[in-house]
Amino acid sequence: MIVFRDPSDVPAGFGPSVVAIGKFDGVHTGHRAVIDRARVDAATGGARVVAVTFDRNPLALLRPEICPENLIGVHQKLQLLAETGIDATLLLRFDRDLADLPAREFVEHVLVGALGVRTVLVGRDFRFGRGGAGDPELLTELGAEFGFDVDVVDDVRAIEAGRRVSSTWIRELLTEGDVETAAKLLGRAPSVWGEVVHGLKRGRELGFPTANLSSECEGFVPADGVYAGWLIDEGSADGLRPGIRYPAAISIGTNPTFDDVPARQVEAYVLDETDLDLYGHRVEIQFTARIRGMAAFEGIDALVAQITDDVARVRSSLT
Repeated sequence: MIVFRDPSDVPAGFGPSVVAIGKFDGVHTGHRAVIDRARVDAATGGARVVAVTFDRNPLALLRPEICPENLIGVHQKLQLLAETGIDATLLLRFDRDLADLPAREFVEHVLVGALGVRTVLVGRDFRFGRGGAGDPELLTELGAEFGFDVDVVDDVRAIEAGRRVSSTWIRELLTEGDVETAAKLLGRAPSVWGEVVHGLKRGRELGFPTANLSSECEGFVPADGVYAGWLIDEGSADGLRPGIRYPAAISIGTNPTFDDVPARQVEAYVLDETDLDLYGHRVEIQFTARIRGMAAFEGIDALVAQITDDVARVRSSLT
């Protein structure tokens, strides 16, 4: 997948293209419904499939006091979009200049001028242009003027819950620690990504050495507790790439037994590995099941006994 970070980066004659536009926070099943439709629309016409998205939630600039925490970071978003099989992503920097760009100029400059758009696909709640003045109806009017079609894709809804798949719903589930339902809505295991850093090395002292993720990791961290999942070692270079996958017992919290960790941390014990050196490596940690909530224990022996039981339950969950 080609990544453009500004319309000026797109080479002349790049189009025609079929474009899916959105925040794509999580690249969940609802987002992929839009992208899948774009791929179908492009299949018979020789057009490229392009996602147009942003480097942050527009609310981070426009209404930071109500901006929700992102489900994924930029590296994760680009990796997940690449996995859909699209040809390119235009990752726009959402700054004041873009926020103030009128809807018509956005269409003329970005969609028509840079991408040579033939069809645009959006969700029903799509808004664009200065003040959010643009909506699917205005986009359709501009399409008639500039010569492209607009396809408004219906929401993907969960039949039993009677609710549309959304980033908001997934955040609610992860806040409760329900990673299994979140995975169904995402179409993949929820995950966080970042660099392994040095910690207090208490896990090593207890016989369960852990890889501690930097507090600046990307992704929405689920509720405190112990989880079964996978650690994917992407090596020491920047960026996500296919890597080695290890089964892992994952802990999230502030270590209440010792009460000396000031902020929540994510740490993963790779099963049966006691000398694995991951310091400085970029890793992805995927959550597949919640084993238990976080709790304080009376002494080291009780803690070690609980960790031993946790590891056994994690092993059972992953096999």
